[in-house]
Amino acid sequence: MKKPGRAIIEQERIKHMKTNGQGGFSLIELLIVVVIVGIVAALAVPSFQRGIRAAENGTAFATLRTISSSQVGYFSQNSRFARLSELNNASNQVFGVTAGDRVIRGRYVFEMTPSNPTDAELRDSFTITATRSVSDDTVYKYELTHTGEIQQILP
Repeated sequence: MKKPGRAIIEQERIKHMKTNGQGGFSLIELLIVVVIVGIVAALAVPSFQRGIRAAENGTAFATLRTISSSQVGYFSQNSRFARLSELNNASNQVFGVTAGDRVIRGRYVFEMTPSNPTDAELRDSFTITATRSVSDDTVYKYELTHTGEIQQILP
């Protein structure tokens, strides 16, 4: 006895689906799925953005901590603290890209106050700020002083 071919089996399966009313998904069912996916995405995207912002803030804080320890080493060798560009160049650009008196790392801009301190000012102290502007007018700002203390200034 000969076995039925694949084509015949597939035709029987399709015929069985049509007689049982199993033709596939209706338009309403597909629209409901699309709406549910849209709601889940609307809830997930803001949480994802907050997570990214928190990670960037953590990276800026860690960079300031590394700058602080590098400043201590520079001070012990030179009897003064380093300008931010000097410190970045001595560290092979590890803190970011030097742009004039600033160092840019990711979405943060690191600056000294005053922007170009004298050697005499650097014998006593330094202040470095890390600033990030977010698209919704929120500004994040951290400050590092010669004491090694890092404070969140904004928001």
